[in-house]
Amino acid sequence: MSNLQRQIVHPTARIGQTKVASAHATLAAINPEIHIIEHAVRLDATNAGSLIAGYDIVADGSDNFPTRFLVNDACFFGRKPLVSGAILRFDGQVATFKPYANDPDGGHLPCYRCLYGGPPPAGEVPSCAEAGVLGAFCGVVGSLQATEVIKELLGIGDSLAGWLVILDALGSRFRKVRVKADPGCPLCGAAPTIRRLETEVGATAGNAAICHG
Repeated sequence: MSNLQRQIVHPTARIGQTKVASAHATLAAINPEIHIIEHAVRLDATNAGSLIAGYDIVADGSDNFPTRFLVNDACFFGRKPLVSGAILRFDGQVATFKPYANDPDGGHLPCYRCLYGGPPPAGEVPSCAEAGVLGAFCGVVGSLQATEVIKELLGIGDSLAGWLVILDALGSRFRKVRVKADPGCPLCGAAPTIRRLETEVGATAGNAAICHG
């Protein structure tokens, strides 16, 4: 019940069902011609690589830091583009990460870790319930993510890779800032220390400063 105010695929009548089953039912009702594959598992370091390997692109709207970093790392090792979206209160962010590709200056594009390093310690940041999330704003961020996914798949428009879009709902402002790869990034930097997928300990879904799903 806690996050139904920002969901459009999960009605109260399906409380008790898995989210994948509920989402499947809603999407199939909208368009029975689409092909949906359910993965009723918790994403972790043992399955993230194989799950992501079967897809051309990944859109991440998870509500906890360990999952976000795990998805980023899996996309890096699998050379998959990652479209990330996050919200806190009335602020949002959208970005595309393709660290395996070159930027206009000849270096490589940044990954999620280039911006944020690693998960903050548990308890250091407020939970979604404590900070609050504007439900309607989730739709804005999600729609922008869907647009970027379509652009990447079709190879049209200007990619957001190497950029971060910052959204201010209260001020009705969008800001686009350039982001560079961090030479000291533990994943894609000059001397990486992350060589395989690991589930990191840090702020969990109950202590997440970024919320979406």
